[in-house]
Amino acid sequence: MAIPSPTRLSLAMERTGQWIFSPEIPTDVIVTVGEADFSLHKFILAAKSNYIRKVIMESEESDLTRIDLTNIPGGQEAFEKVAKFCYGVNFEITVHNVAPLHCAAVFLEMTDEYCNGNLAGRTEDFLSQVGVSTLHSAVAVLKSCRQLLPFAAEVNLVERCVDVISSKACSEANFPSQSPPNWWTEELAVLEVDSFAKVISAMKQRGAKYLTIAGALITYTERTLRELVRDHSGGGRGIMSSNSGDSDSESRRSEQREILQSIVPLFPKEKAAFPINFLCCLLRCAIYLRASSSCKRELEKRVTEILEHVTVDDLLVLTFSYDGERLLDLDSVRRIVSGFVEKEKSTTVFNAGVNFNEHFSAAMQRVAKTVDAYLAEIAAYGELSISKFNGISILIPGGARKSDDDLYRAVDVYLKVHPDLDEIEKEKVCSVMDPLKLSYEARVHASKNKRLPLQIVLHALYYDQLHLRSGMAEDKEAVAVAAAVEKKQLQADVSLVRENEELRSELMKMKMYITDLQKNVQGTSSSGKETTGPVKRPTFFSSMSKKLSKLNPFKNGSKDTSHIDDAPVDLTKPRRRRFSIS
Repeated sequence: MAIPSPTRLSLAMERTGQWIFSPEIPTDVIVTVGEADFSLHKFILAAKSNYIRKVIMESEESDLTRIDLTNIPGGQEAFEKVAKFCYGVNFEITVHNVAPLHCAAVFLEMTDEYCNGNLAGRTEDFLSQVGVSTLHSAVAVLKSCRQLLPFAAEVNLVERCVDVISSKACSEANFPSQSPPNWWTEELAVLEVDSFAKVISAMKQRGAKYLTIAGALITYTERTLRELVRDHSGGGRGIMSSNSGDSDSESRRSEQREILQSIVPLFPKEKAAFPINFLCCLLRCAIYLRASSSCKRELEKRVTEILEHVTVDDLLVLTFSYDGERLLDLDSVRRIVSGFVEKEKSTTVFNAGVNFNEHFSAAMQRVAKTVDAYLAEIAAYGELSISKFNGISILIPGGARKSDDDLYRAVDVYLKVHPDLDEIEKEKVCSVMDPLKLSYEARVHASKNKRLPLQIVLHALYYDQLHLRSGMAEDKEAVAVAAAVEKKQLQADVSLVRENEELRSELMKMKMYITDLQKNVQGTSSSGKETTGPVKRPTFFSSMSKKLSKLNPFKNGSKDTSHIDDAPVDLTKPRRRRFSIS
């Protein structure tokens, strides 16, 4: 029989001497848990643990003196409390130690079937009444299961905690019971990433809204990657250089990389789930941490889907290192812009059936303006090559830019920062813009810009002169058109006046003819009758004359004849007229 060393026995006795009831009875077994030894009594342990009883009964040694429990869940801390329970020593069960105690009790077969009031039954009652009764306690129990895997999963403890947490989180998201309403996301943020992933998956199965899932993911990311994702601005505190060879730094980066690569697959599929500045920060994290290609492509795809909402600062977050001193990555920006242009092209052709190069959406025009402003910002860095500058510039279709003023500003900044370029290289830089699409102010500036190649200056002058000539020609043509319209209107007015005069003349002739007829008829009738005869009756011509006078459109004019009286005319002064009707 192996005799344990005095040192190890003294450590075990120091640990257990305070709670062994029968110091007169010498210990007869040493239980080894990891590097710790516990000197105990076999009969006391076997009275509570069916597992230890089987070990003793099945041992080939007649007098077993050592039992190895190195693989017990919870390690030496859990076994110490198990031993106290066997010896009747009181201790407190909490949400932080109930999981290892329960797993250890199940492992040692300390069930009620073997002994009434055993430890497994006690821990089960605590779990049901306290451990999984609230969100906070369930999170604490699940967090303590981290060191108990896979045994905690085998006894269904992990699944129970995940189910309770997901249920209560969904309930709080729909009907908050505390303030602020998203307090529950802070509770979930303390979990390890694998446990957190299980909770998010369970919430999705329960039908949680995508904004609820996104809120939990944002809070968790801000807590676990606090150094890299600070207020979504892309700033970082204490960020080590990517070239640093410090082992602690590499270990920390590896841990952060695993967290990021575990979070991204949990994203809901809805493209509007996350703000674009948050996605840009995560993508910069992925670039800095050298995450997997699938992780970076997924983030790039999500940024592409909502690129119309991007700002210049968001794109700059992707471009520079955390210290802001050097360019970090331009390939991601190029892929994002290229993907957005292709998406717009497919959408335009499919929905409208028109030529993409002739019809551009408002989103495409906003992105074009943002990219031009972004180019003006990165052009100030000397390490930016012509190929990378042009590579991003040409991604935007020329027709999507209403004006090339912003692009001209970017070109001017690039030429100013790179004064050593020769004429051919300057022409390559300037080839991305169209001088014809510059505003008048920009063309005037370009014509005086000594940094531009001579060919571009000549183009600016030529197009400016062409524009002036075109403007003068347009002015002359407008004057000629106005004169022609005025002449036509004058001719129409003269023609109308002539027609009115002719009509008025004809009406006057007709009225005079009718008046003379009336006078002749009255003269004939008066010669055959007495002067005291009856009042004359109106004749047909008299009635017609009155009707025509009422219809006279020139009644109030200078040639009004309505004052002509129908009374008999003095026959002593007859008028001589020639009456004719043509």
